[in-house]
Amino acid sequence: MLQRAREAVAAIGGRAAPFFGLAAALAMAVPLVAGALTGHAAQGAMIALGAYLVGLRAPEGPYGARARNLAGAVLVVAVGATIGGNLAGHAWLAVAVVPIVMALGSAVPWIGPTAGLAALLTAVRPPTQDVLYNGFLELLGGLLVSALLLAPWPARRLRPLRAALAEAAGAAAGLLDAVAQNVGEQDTGPLRTVEAAEPELASVALRPDWEASRRAASRALANARATYGFYRSGRGREEPARPERLIDALARIVHETVALHSLVDAVRRRPPDREWEMEARVAVAALAARLRLIAGAVAAPNGAPLGDADSAAVRRLGRRIEGIRRASLAGDEDLLAAALLVQLRRSAERVSGEIESARRIVSGGLRIGFAPPRPPAAPRPGPLWSRVATAVRTRSPGFRQAARVFVTAAVAMALAAALRLPHGQWLTITAALGLRATYDETVTHLIQRVGGTVIGSVIAAVLLALAPGQVTAAAVLFGFAFAAFALRSVNFGYWMLFGTPVVLMLLDFSAPSDWTAAGERIGLVVAGGALAFAATRLLWPTGHAERLPAQLGRLLTVHADLVRATAAVVEGDLERLPRDKVVAAEQAVEAVTDARTHLRNERVPDGERIDRLTEVISAARRIRDHLVAVTRMTRRDAEDTGPVPQILDRVADHLEEIDDRLTAAEAADLPPLRERLDEDFADLDAHLARLAGRRRAEIRGGVGTDEQTPVRHAVLQISGSRHALRSLRRDVDALVAGCLAAARPGSPRPF
Repeated sequence: MLQRAREAVAAIGGRAAPFFGLAAALAMAVPLVAGALTGHAAQGAMIALGAYLVGLRAPEGPYGARARNLAGAVLVVAVGATIGGNLAGHAWLAVAVVPIVMALGSAVPWIGPTAGLAALLTAVRPPTQDVLYNGFLELLGGLLVSALLLAPWPARRLRPLRAALAEAAGAAAGLLDAVAQNVGEQDTGPLRTVEAAEPELASVALRPDWEASRRAASRALANARATYGFYRSGRGREEPARPERLIDALARIVHETVALHSLVDAVRRRPPDREWEMEARVAVAALAARLRLIAGAVAAPNGAPLGDADSAAVRRLGRRIEGIRRASLAGDEDLLAAALLVQLRRSAERVSGEIESARRIVSGGLRIGFAPPRPPAAPRPGPLWSRVATAVRTRSPGFRQAARVFVTAAVAMALAAALRLPHGQWLTITAALGLRATYDETVTHLIQRVGGTVIGSVIAAVLLALAPGQVTAAAVLFGFAFAAFALRSVNFGYWMLFGTPVVLMLLDFSAPSDWTAAGERIGLVVAGGALAFAATRLLWPTGHAERLPAQLGRLLTVHADLVRATAAVVEGDLERLPRDKVVAAEQAVEAVTDARTHLRNERVPDGERIDRLTEVISAARRIRDHLVAVTRMTRRDAEDTGPVPQILDRVADHLEEIDDRLTAAEAADLPPLRERLDEDFADLDAHLARLAGRRRAEIRGGVGTDEQTPVRHAVLQISGSRHALRSLRRDVDALVAGCLAAARPGSPRPF
């Protein structure tokens, strides 16, 4: 437990937010000082409490999203304060109502804990006839902190968008670096020596990991699209705005880089000439450097260099590969290996062209018109009720967590009411808000919450005893509020350490308490932590393991759909992979990734199942890359695709059959895909050999080596796709094996 406490205190979750801390501290300190100077300390404390509750939401992202988030928080605080005000003086009625509000907040993200806190902290105050007036004062506090947080909007409106676009461009450049560093066989001994001698230089010295770079690029692109989606202006036009065009260009660069990686891996298996490797490594590294210049220009547009419009390194690579191609036509080199190199050259040229498109977009400026933020869309009653009914019927993890919060809050409030505890709200706050979705998260959170609250309560008691007046107390509160809100994203323990004095001074501002009250609070916080720990041990399993078969089944289904879409692209029925199918596949993988994370955080993690899920996630991501590579190597005017579409259809059939039998014992009776496709791949190899012979016959018959013919197109396309298809077959088998083992833990792996 001591080790867990050290880890909880030392954990770093994010960066400090000094502006956020300053705005929240001012929104609380100013009303307190004004109330103290005018003799209305209680009213000033109510305004400051409203600012505190709204500030808890910690809005992030573009300013439009922050405005919507803060508007929702202000509304939630006003409603919660009104509910709590009407419950003041009715302890047992509060026991019946407040837990419902807290459970609703745990189930609905946009409500969050704010409504429950507002209702609870208002309900424990002495009864008053001015319920609406007090709610209005808290509303004013919420509006004040919202105004301060949104004050930089006009000057910094595009900063989040520029940061997201620059991150996406940098991640795409990192993906190109991963390709460049994996070209050819390299001696990594010196790099390992650097890692051993200087561990902090390992991320610079060692070659980038392809899968990690690929995930970073996918996340950065998704974040850029989501960030742009928060901006109202520029959307819905006939012509896409410049940021949208830049995102599309970066997405094409990433997809083409995936194809480039597949081609590099394929050529390394049958190299015709090792001299091309250095040229390829330099060319791809040069492309990454050009893209990094664009990322820098997006992040800092004033005078940042954009680089050249062309790449001499790519031209040198083209000349080297052209020499190899001509030698292969003369019979001096492997024709199919040369065809792979030609595809590699074309892929590098397409990446260069897309980078040039991005350069032109950025050089024209990423201006976007101004418009007020969109109001949040009101949820439709039908789908909302349907989701609630489904969650209750299936006892989803979200429903179980809401029920756990409700029971824990009700027990804590009932104990406080029955024992007439003067500061019983601290028992409820710690018990209900300390619960997290899994055992490990709850324990870590409770260590941070209880430890920070105990120390913070002692500090608050000392400060309240020594503060000579309300103005001085407000100044002290300003300092603690600044530290609490600025460091909240760094470590929750820091938030509790500095935030506890803030809330205690707010609640006791007009009527300071003594050391006895501080001791009572410490005891109640410890008791609340014990109650939360008991709840996470005794109240219902989280249900993530039970949902795994359904999530794995959806994973197989959406990837089968993606495979069929790839077959349609190869046959010419589709121009490119539909983005909705790619997104659906990514979301299915993320759902399984979240389930794996929750399983890791259980009290007794199922290590075997977690390992199988890791295999599933990695295989699914590789499958998506193989399919992207096949589509990027497909020519629209190809007349001969050979057995490629049939192979893809068989892969999709296999995934669907496994999905149908995922939880049945006969699924293990299905032969692995590699056996089912042996004949198809033999046909593919024979077809490619025939095409190579026809290509040589064309050249001997007088066709120019640079003339574009259907046979030449077919050789290039099928030779490039063959390696991706073989890799696809291998990873589909890995995906299926992992899904079967994870869906039925403890059973032997089928193959």
